[in-house]
Amino acid sequence: MNIVEFLQDLMSQVPALVQPLIVALAAAIPFVEGELASVLGVWAGLNPFVAFLAAVAGNFMSVFVVVGFGARIRSAIVDRRARQRELVNADGTTASAPAAGAEVVKPESKGRQRFRRFLVRFGVPGASILGPLALPTQFTSAMLVATGVSKAWILLWQAVAIVLWTGATTAVAAGVLALVAG
Repeated sequence: MNIVEFLQDLMSQVPALVQPLIVALAAAIPFVEGELASVLGVWAGLNPFVAFLAAVAGNFMSVFVVVGFGARIRSAIVDRRARQRELVNADGTTASAPAAGAEVVKPESKGRQRFRRFLVRFGVPGASILGPLALPTQFTSAMLVATGVSKAWILLWQAVAIVLWTGATTAVAAGVLALVAG
């Protein structure tokens, strides 16, 4: 039995309304994402358009959650650091913390330095569209949030990237299936 027949047999045991939900759940998993989930959905017998929509929705929802929580975490960290920098004197006046040179500054990791150079070179659109070649969209989104990029900007360009990559892989999967089943 080949993989296509196995997937079709497996999906035939699940109600038709649940099949897109399975594709969406698979798309929410990093490294599977919309690209592989849509391929699996098409090969399992789903309509390519349904597989595409389910995979895009599942992948985008996971990115939305990562960006939402990541932004809240970043905001809390930035606020905490700002409060720590202000020292309250005995008379109630505030004074700034010791000079930046006196603070312990951790050097950036090599990976973070590479990502920052990549972000400067290509911007958020480039990092979002080219990012899936190296990292899952959830990881790219988390790194963009950590650098302070706007949530709306991240979500917009991640949506564009998810639609582009998932659309391309869905089309290829449908084409390959048509050739094989031909």
